[in-house]
Amino acid sequence: MALTVPTRKPPTGDSTDTPVFSVEGLWKVFGPKPERVPADAELAALPPAELRARTGCTAAVQDVSFDVRKGEVFVVMGLSGSGKSTLVRCLTRLIEPTAGSISIDGENVRAMDRARLRELRRHRAAMVFQHFGLLPHRTVLDNVAYGLEIQGVGRSERRARAQKVVAKVGLEGLEKRRPGQLSGGQRQRVGLARALAVDPEVLLFDEPFSALDPLIRRDMQDEVVRLHREEGRTMVFITHDLAEALKLGDRIALMRDGRVVQLGTPEEIVGSPADDYVREFVRDVPREQVMTVRTAMRPGDCGGPEHPGALAPDAVVADAIKVVARSGKAACVMDDGRCLGVVDHERLIDVVAGTELPREAV
Repeated sequence: MALTVPTRKPPTGDSTDTPVFSVEGLWKVFGPKPERVPADAELAALPPAELRARTGCTAAVQDVSFDVRKGEVFVVMGLSGSGKSTLVRCLTRLIEPTAGSISIDGENVRAMDRARLRELRRHRAAMVFQHFGLLPHRTVLDNVAYGLEIQGVGRSERRARAQKVVAKVGLEGLEKRRPGQLSGGQRQRVGLARALAVDPEVLLFDEPFSALDPLIRRDMQDEVVRLHREEGRTMVFITHDLAEALKLGDRIALMRDGRVVQLGTPEEIVGSPADDYVREFVRDVPREQVMTVRTAMRPGDCGGPEHPGALAPDAVVADAIKVVARSGKAACVMDDGRCLGVVDHERLIDVVAGTELPREAV
């Protein structure tokens, strides 16, 4: 598995900030009298096949809770049928939840009337879909400006704002083309630009790149990384692809049969799988591309910030191995001029092999 995990900037704000999205005990059940399932502990605990046999219901999302922090890329991943796309649609009530609570900036989404929901979808949380939904008779520029038109923004202003976003996503020179004249990757950039044009607080991506060729998909992933690095915009990203989740996510919620089986950073999920299912899921991940030197370091001091082997604490183990191999000695892990510890060849190999390290190293 080829994998490149970018250096991550921490989300803006701190842990005391109100989450952008807060989800608590969320259920979405399809079938007759769906509300009885979350209300009955016995039914709620049934495996999917038995629940369908007894009630005719399918629990697509089951008792899911999480917060999305300001400025982070929160990835929800799982195989087909795991409930991830249903979950993201529940956030803005494109699908009505059966039970549980959803809030955005502390406001109760489930209590919103139609007017407030329209405002949420048009201004605050913009969706980028796998199937681009572009208007075939409109130009690139007019497609990008469409959301602003719906908001009632005047023609000259919306076209000026759309032009800026077109440039931001690398579509300059294509403004007058129509969707049928574009490649798949270019059409997806138009979809991304249309979402960005309304300047939403949150971008919601529902498997936006899964239909693209591998090279184009990688380019679009890099585009998301670049935009997030430049803007720090909060993103919720749905994918079935583990490499994509590890590349993009600050935190990942891994779903199975409608439930979140583990929620954590890429390093936590790869380094400390919650159960056998997660362990099997991440088995082929190159650990040296995900695990950081924080995991491998031990106490020590080897020369201060000018030390030739100095590493940032978020450097991945693969980079640390190169530094240690070149110098032939332990490398210092530095943060703001302070030595946090050192990493050596033995510690780095232990991390790659998945060997349990002493508590002091973690």
